[in-house]
Amino acid sequence: MSQYSIKSLAEYFDVYRKSVSDPERFWAEIAEEHFEWHRLWDRVLYWDPVKPEVRWYDGARLNITENCLDRHLRRRKDQAAIIFEPNDPDSPAVTITYGELYERVNAFANVLKSQGVGKGDRVCIYLPMIPELAVAVLACARIGAIHSVVFAGFSSQALASRIADADCKLVITADGSYRGAKTIDLKRIVDVALESCRGVERVLVVKRVGTEIEMKQGRDLWLAPLLAEAPKTCEPEVMDAEDPLFILYTSGSTGKPKGMVHTCAGYMVYTAYTFKNIFAYRDGDVYWCTADIGWITGHSYIVYGPLLNGATTVMFEGVPSYPDYGRFWQIIEKHRVNQFYTAPTAIRALARQDLSYVTRYDLSSLKVIGTVGEPINEEAWHWYNEHIGQKRCPIVDTWWQTETGGIMISPIPYVTPTIPTFATLPFIGIRPALMDAEGRELEGHQVEGRLCIKFPWPSMARTIWGDHQRYKDTYFSTFPGMYFTGDGALRDAAGYYRITGRVDDVIIVSGHNLGTAPIENAINAHPAVAESAIVGFPHDVKGNALYGFVVLKGDASDADPDVLRREINGLIADSVGPIAKLDKIQFATGLPKTRSGKIMRRILRKIAAGDMDDFGDVSTLLNPDVVEELKQNAV
Repeated sequence: MSQYSIKSLAEYFDVYRKSVSDPERFWAEIAEEHFEWHRLWDRVLYWDPVKPEVRWYDGARLNITENCLDRHLRRRKDQAAIIFEPNDPDSPAVTITYGELYERVNAFANVLKSQGVGKGDRVCIYLPMIPELAVAVLACARIGAIHSVVFAGFSSQALASRIADADCKLVITADGSYRGAKTIDLKRIVDVALESCRGVERVLVVKRVGTEIEMKQGRDLWLAPLLAEAPKTCEPEVMDAEDPLFILYTSGSTGKPKGMVHTCAGYMVYTAYTFKNIFAYRDGDVYWCTADIGWITGHSYIVYGPLLNGATTVMFEGVPSYPDYGRFWQIIEKHRVNQFYTAPTAIRALARQDLSYVTRYDLSSLKVIGTVGEPINEEAWHWYNEHIGQKRCPIVDTWWQTETGGIMISPIPYVTPTIPTFATLPFIGIRPALMDAEGRELEGHQVEGRLCIKFPWPSMARTIWGDHQRYKDTYFSTFPGMYFTGDGALRDAAGYYRITGRVDDVIIVSGHNLGTAPIENAINAHPAVAESAIVGFPHDVKGNALYGFVVLKGDASDADPDVLRREINGLIADSVGPIAKLDKIQFATGLPKTRSGKIMRRILRKIAAGDMDDFGDVSTLLNPDVVEELKQNAV
């Protein structure tokens, strides 16, 4: 019997060996023992690295919502499935039990069917972080429709491009959304997007903020009356293992987003298995991931992973700074949260605030704390460990991608000894490889290279919607036969992995390969620095030199910039080496970031190179105004 819950380091190594020596047998046992199927598979894995084409559980039949909902009704009907914490802290939280969620998903599925949506149709979901978002996702899966969730902070242009690319038949949105003290007119954004998307037949609208909106006759319908009339039972569509479950768009280097396609069976098995182990979830725990369901983190570790395990998952509508910077910690105390999963960007922002925002709350319920989205710098790791985990909660520093579907490299809490800034060991079944620029695998320890995955895993994206050639070119052409992550990594003497950033964030200076993450870690250790970003710019002698964009903490804004520059370069020289010192340092009030918190480094590269003409598509930026400031103050 395969081990579904790993409890010791020796057990991890034993299970890992089994998973890589006989992957088909291993993943067959995990799938058969822990999920319900209408029909088992004819073949566990088909893999053609040339096409490239991968199929897991070929021939199996299932519906993922039966595993998320129906099977839990026997003993979890009255257990909380979702705890919804609204934007306004004075509004009561809403608890939805598994029994109630089952009925709400079925009713929503019946509404979709009544509007002509069926198996294989694409449904765009553009909703705030309210229960209807999770319900809509599951309702699509219930009837075999392919959901495409778009983060409800994207512009109408970004939304339109995603609706058009997936050829969506129906859009689900709201009259508006709350974000801290702001109200955002979501419906207006949808209306503008649909001016260029003729294929959308119907728009279903959730009433959230209660503002007056324009409803287009014959296209737009309020959702609530339809749900009230809909039956609360809906037979699940029986799906093939490889039928698409959802499309989720991720940024592409060419500017056009890539619609990553995830399928039903493999995604189900892998997200459930990773959730159970990486968060050490036990019955009765309360788990909270602060991501938005508009991103893969929300798909895998707010909705599917937790619900497949019969967990209680928290959905938070608001932001960490509203009504003050204690909001995260207040929610942890209020709901006695046991597992907490957030982004280093949020940790750094909260670490800049007065510690009283943390200390006024009881965080003793926490058992595991995690990070996601980018490598965490050492200063933030220690702050998180000391003040949030109180030096007793393991930190799971997780590395994965939209394309991978689930976590790939991470500690297992109470199992894997952790080191700050290291994602540590590959998860069960994952076979990483570090490659040099010539395509040779770097064997052994104490090596650094381009991170690839040698062998398929169940939750990997199968293709890019409508463009399989781009999928092949992007992920399987650089190192034939392997999935190329686009990230660099190093492997230390213990076999631990540390992600060094995107490979295009590795800068060659005077023949030395310098990853940006270690340099940024050194800069961020300065007490006056809030965060930083390093890019290369052309240099006559060195080939490339280093340009640093540095955001100072509020109380350091009056410091002498020349003194700060010397101190920062001193830290870099001490931490990384004199070769890594910065030729130019620009102090800024902020960095250009996408709404998921990632720094848009291509803009910084252009500014550092003195190329101020065309910054391409900046519609996904959270703070587009900062670009003009950076241009004006370039050094």
